[in-house]
Amino acid sequence: MKIQLLVSAVDQDAAALVGQMHIRTDAVLAVQCDHYGYGEITDGGHRIQVFSMPERGVGLSRNTALLHASGDVCVFSDEDIVLAEDYERQIAAAYEELPDADMILFNMKVAPARRTYWNEDIHRIGSRNYGRYPAYSITAKLESLRRANVYYSLLFGGGARYSNGEDSLFLRDCVRAGLKIYSHTACIGEETERESTWFSGYHEKFFRDRGVLYHYLYGRLALPLAYRFLWVHRREMCREIPVRRAYALMRDGVREARLGVRKDSGSR
Repeated sequence: MKIQLLVSAVDQDAAALVGQMHIRTDAVLAVQCDHYGYGEITDGGHRIQVFSMPERGVGLSRNTALLHASGDVCVFSDEDIVLAEDYERQIAAAYEELPDADMILFNMKVAPARRTYWNEDIHRIGSRNYGRYPAYSITAKLESLRRANVYYSLLFGGGARYSNGEDSLFLRDCVRAGLKIYSHTACIGEETERESTWFSGYHEKFFRDRGVLYHYLYGRLALPLAYRFLWVHRREMCREIPVRRAYALMRDGVREARLGVRKDSGSR
């Protein structure tokens, strides 16, 4: 089983990144910078392909890496991940343990404030529990992704029009395509702390963008689920913008998505 890492990065030196991330398998690096380019690095017998591009958008970056992938199992990752020494062995063992799996979502150590999940057991992932998983948890059989014709959205994520949610949309599409997805308890690395590339506070754009995302994720249930989201997180998110105003902004985002009306993505 060939394990291949797919890395999205911004303004990084590829050779340094190989060492920083402890990459020990073949990999495809999609680096957003100020120029176009292609190069290869051979490290410990592993082939590291490096695609450079000036365009911005994490979805575009991940799709570029996925387009050029050739491994049996692809591992999505970011420049701020330090991989476990035995990540290749753990991933291969998990797919042997779950031979019917098209995708397996692994644990990753992160700061408590950023943690959205931790797998305590092995279980199926479906329409009710995919939304907590970020890209760095995702691994997938390449053939399964290509048969399902699933790719990342270009509308959401760092560098795109709307702030975040691209990982949830990607997993939602994988669930809808009928792929068999499992969680797994193995931990394949650790995230190093850095400033977020998309989060700058709970301002108007945050809530409006979240409304757009909820339309794509939940359709007719977007508005009731938006209110539930705000009520559950009101003490954290609604200190400056009250719940009523935040809901109105999310409602504007839902309407924008429904009508295809483009807002100023730089507004606060």
